[in-house]
Amino acid sequence: MFHVTALGELLIDFTDAGTSASGQKLFERNPGGAPANVLVALERLGLSTAFIGKVGQDMHGDFLRATLEANAINTDGLISDPDYFTTLAFVALSPDGERTFSFARKPGADTQLRTSELREDIISQSKVFHVGSLSLTNEPARSATIAALKVAKVAGCVMSYDPNYRASLWNGPEEAGVQMRSIIKYMDLIKISGEECALMTGETDPGVAAEVLINEGAKVVCVTLDAEGALVATKDGSVVVPSFRVEAVDTTGAGDSFWGGFLAAFLDSKKAPEEVTLEDARSFARFGNAVASLCVRKRGAIPAMPTLPEVEAVLAQ
Repeated sequence: MFHVTALGELLIDFTDAGTSASGQKLFERNPGGAPANVLVALERLGLSTAFIGKVGQDMHGDFLRATLEANAINTDGLISDPDYFTTLAFVALSPDGERTFSFARKPGADTQLRTSELREDIISQSKVFHVGSLSLTNEPARSATIAALKVAKVAGCVMSYDPNYRASLWNGPEEAGVQMRSIIKYMDLIKISGEECALMTGETDPGVAAEVLINEGAKVVCVTLDAEGALVATKDGSVVVPSFRVEAVDTTGAGDSFWGGFLAAFLDSKKAPEEVTLEDARSFARFGNAVASLCVRKRGAIPAMPTLPEVEAVLAQ
């Protein structure tokens, strides 16, 4: 039995690493992909996880598989495909740590996961099944994602969703909105960013957007508000949970680390999604904020995920 299984993209983040002696931009190879980042956050916090997805049968794919295995994530559902190259994302950082993306994904291996390649046994053995939205951009991964969600729902998994809007991967915001909204109906726990509110709900106000998602069936909704923390909502209403103030070095993986922390606290509560009160959700978000505050102090996403003792030290301050 796994605490959390995630399906989606596993890729290389080539992160801005300054300039060379000759003045050329340098990029540092970091393992990434939002669903994988969430799993590493969970593993560092002591939970068991599994990943389902596809990489290329190449040096980057081998590196990514080895990275997951080094972090004790089950990779039985990770396929190495000789016909497609591992997806690459080049990440430029602004002086305040914010990111812009350029993807080498035409197509990338992560978009080529097929329904017939899904490890349904792994999904069915999971307490929580988690997906993002990058697996919805292209076929056949879109169909595989929906098939996996149906398996997870039948198996009684708690359903978790963190849409991750990357404008350059869609034909336009309208297509993105339609596809990203298409799987809300499956979900118990949803995390969106403040910038994704309008795309996911048609509402720009985080509190109103969260209420829309609750009315569409979600039991708990989080809207991350960058340095301000996170808004959490249940059927009982919503509240903003302040962040822990830190000097950010790199915000890559901040939202993923928050959600890993949130899911860890949710699982620790042993509550069903419909039993989560607003006060429970506030507590889960505070734990997630502590995890994120540690992640952004280091470069990269997966390398920056903190351990449980480190998080507990922040919470005790």
